[in-house]
Parts: sequence; C-alpha cells; structure tokens
Amino acid sequence: MTDLTKLTLADARDGLLAKKFSAVELTQAFLAAIEAANPHLNAFVLPTPDHALAQARESDARLASGTARPLEGLPLGHKDLFCTKGIRTTACSRILDEFTPTYESTVGQNLWDAGAVMLGKLNNDEFAMGSSNETSCFGPVVSPWRRMRNGHRDNAKLVPGGSSGGSSAAVSANLCLAATATDTGGSIRQPAAITGTVGIKPTYGRCSRWGIVAFASSLDQAGPIAKTVRDAAILLGQMASHDPKDSTSVDAAVPDYSAAVGQSVKGLRVGIPKEYRVDGMSAEADQLWARGIEWLKAAGATIHDISLPHTKYALPAYYIVAPAECSSNLARYDGVRYGLRMPGKDLIETYENTRAAGFGKEVRRRVLIGTYVLSAGYYDAYYLKAQKVRTLIKRDFDEAWKTVDVVLTPTTPSPAFAQGEKSGDPVAMYLEDIFTVTANMAGLPGISVPAGLSSEGTPLGLQLIAKPFDEATLFRAGQVIEDAAGRFPLPERWWA
Repeated sequence: MTDLTKLTLADARDGLLAKKFSAVELTQAFLAAIEAANPHLNAFVLPTPDHALAQARESDARLASGTARPLEGLPLGHKDLFCTKGIRTTACSRILDEFTPTYESTVGQNLWDAGAVMLGKLNNDEFAMGSSNETSCFGPVVSPWRRMRNGHRDNAKLVPGGSSGGSSAAVSANLCLAATATDTGGSIRQPAAITGTVGIKPTYGRCSRWGIVAFASSLDQAGPIAKTVRDAAILLGQMASHDPKDSTSVDAAVPDYSAAVGQSVKGLRVGIPKEYRVDGMSAEADQLWARGIEWLKAAGATIHDISLPHTKYALPAYYIVAPAECSSNLARYDGVRYGLRMPGKDLIETYENTRAAGFGKEVRRRVLIGTYVLSAGYYDAYYLKAQKVRTLIKRDFDEAWKTVDVVLTPTTPSPAFAQGEKSGDPVAMYLEDIFTVTANMAGLPGISVPAGLSSEGTPLGLQLIAKPFDEATLFRAGQVIEDAAGRFPLPERWWA
C-alpha cells in the first residue's frame, strides 16, 4: 500500500475525493509517523490524536455525503504560536505555563472551517525569537536532514531553522501534509530553505494576526510551510481572509492562488539586487542564485540588475524595531492574570521573579534591548532612526517595482548548521535573516523554494519577493524553480 504520509497535500485531497482512502486512515498514518519520529525530532510539543480523529470522522461523513469543504480531511500541523480553543498554547515559553485559550485564532478557524484536521501543536523558538529552534522551553527541534562529510553521513543534529522549526521539520519528515507558521524576520522562509520545503510569507495584512501570540506586531505575519508550491498556494488561499478583529487586516478579496501555479512567466521582469552579494554568503548559495537566474530566463523571464541601496541597514534596523515591539508586547506577562506565577514579598518582586523564571535567555536579551531603545534619551537615537531606515527600505522596493515584477535572491547565506554551532553567538545567529528581513520591514510577500543541495547533501533555497498582494506572481515564478530543481525527498528516515 502507498505510504500516505509521502503524499502532497494536493494528491491527498484528490485521493480523498476519489475515495482511495478515508480521512481517518490518512490521519492515523500521520499519527503513527508522529509517534515514531517525535521522540527523535521533537517537532510536536502537543500531539492531539483524539481531536484529530474526531475531525477526521466528521470529514469522512462530509466526503460520503458530497458536502466536502476545500481542505476536507487533510491533516496539518499547527504552530504553537496560534491560540487553539480548549488546547494548550504556550508559544514554547515557560511563562505561559499551561495556558489554555477560550478562543481560536482566525487563521486556525479558517482552516478548521475549510475541513482541515489538526494533528497537534508544533514546536517553535520561544515567542518566535530565534533562527534555529533552540530557544524553545520544550527543547530544540532536530532537522530530519543529516549532512554528508567525507562520504559518510554525519550524525550531528542539524537545526531545522527558526522560529518555525517544528513546522519545517514536521513537513520535511512527512509528519503532516503541511503546517502553519509565522514570519517576523524570515521565520517561515529560512526554515523552509534549509529543510527542503516551500514557505511563503504573504503581504502584511493578508492573513489575520488575531489569536497569534504577538512578537513584533508591525512585522508578524502568518503563512504556510508545505511540500510543494501548489500545496502552499492551496493552503494560503484558505488561511488568508479579512478580519474585523485585526485592525491591520486588509479588506481585499483573496484570489485563487492555485490557479497561478503553472502559468507562464514569459515576459516577467526579474530583478537581481547587487546588494545581496554580501560577505559571509557561501559560494554554493551564489552558484545556486546563478542557476535560478538561468532557470527563469529559460522559462521566458527577463533579468534586470537592480539596486536596493538601503539593504545593508535592514538587519540592524530590524534588530531595533523588533525588540522594541517585543518589549512592549511581552509586558503583559506579569504572573497576575494567567500563566506562570513566581511568588515574591510584594507585587514588584512577583513581577521580577515571574519574568526571570518564565523568559528564556534570548527573550530576556531582546526585551532588554527593546526597553533600552525605547527609553528616554535613546528613543530618537535608535528607534526613531530605525523607523526612518524602514521607510527608506520600502522606498527602494517602490522604485524597483517601476522596472521589475519580482526580485530573486538566495534565502539563506549558508546551509543548515548543527545545534550549538551558532547559539553562543547572537550576531552570527541574527545574520541568518540577512536576506529575509527586508520583506518584513517593507511588508512585502516572499517565498522560499527548494533549489538545490549543498556539498553536504542538505537543502538550499531561493527566495522571490513581489509587490504587495501579488502572491500569485510568487507562485508562478516559484513553480518554475521547483520544476527546474525538482523535489528533494529525505535520503533516509534515520530515526526509524
């Protein structure tokens, strides 16, 4: 019998409609895969088998009656940053303890209303702060990929990227058909790139942020991680919506993104920004970039050299804006209303004890940075200046859109690294986002598509960035890269 966990989301949907297998059978296959792999990968922090099977049985009833919804019976993983009604949500932080929401996030509700099945909550960096999924209070996620060195498989535990490392690892290891994720500075695209999956961060405002635990409110955006470009298009079409509960949600119709997949890119103008050739980028990433240019050119696109002069300021500006908003958003975790509470002799000491015990090292670092840049005497020097730089970054893209339709860059400067290799050096870790933060700072949509393997046999991705609300162009161009590069299945299930 076919291994159902290896199906793409599109193929699984077709198989369910053709009654080749049931939603319960499909869900059971994934639950068995999670049970076997999760002790080794730590991708799921809370599997929900009973909940999943109940949803699957309802889907089978709908499939039998001919009232199937768009995602009927398709099992997904759900990042632990999304609030889930009656199911523990922690943002992978001790400070939220056993917090159980009484409401569902809008993105989650959209998916369940479309018939999707939730397999469980996925691991992530604490409050989405990290690029390797090593800051979670539940421990690090292990990538299902392993690198080759001297002709032999290296047993070093590789990171799956972050903050959506649980999502990327679970999709890559076939523990779910696809997964929800969030992206503040690259947290969908970077983990997708180094696990051989497809990840798209839509335009800011395309998906509701209501019910997503906040990190940096002007940067956070939800999106999917999937096995293929088509799967990502199908899932984003259901995640996106206008939401009156989110003041930043844009009231605009959601296109049928899957219709864009496979459309011709003839005449598409592709921009190649010279500023993305940075120190520290591996030769492999540069070579892959060159191949991507040739693939798009062969498909009929035209290539244009462009300049985005303020790119070099994007990362330092991001690491002022994001911690500042983090400092503000995380002020609500005080041990009084919900979550962890560590007693003290008075209210102030209770606050101090709770936050010291509840927040991990990286979160504390960013809260302190954010509080500093917002403090009297430093607000103008740092935060205000960073916001001005952000405006200039957006203007660079606005100018570029006069001559190009999409921008092509590497997604990450290098392939996956081993646990512990960069966690002791915050600056080295922050540089993982060097190619992705500009899209968040400018509110633009970006996609990462698997494009090749490194000399160590691990995945590398290419990133496409488009105009606001032009995700369809990303899916068109992304499919060209996927067709040219092919998919990269795991070389082995070493945990089995």
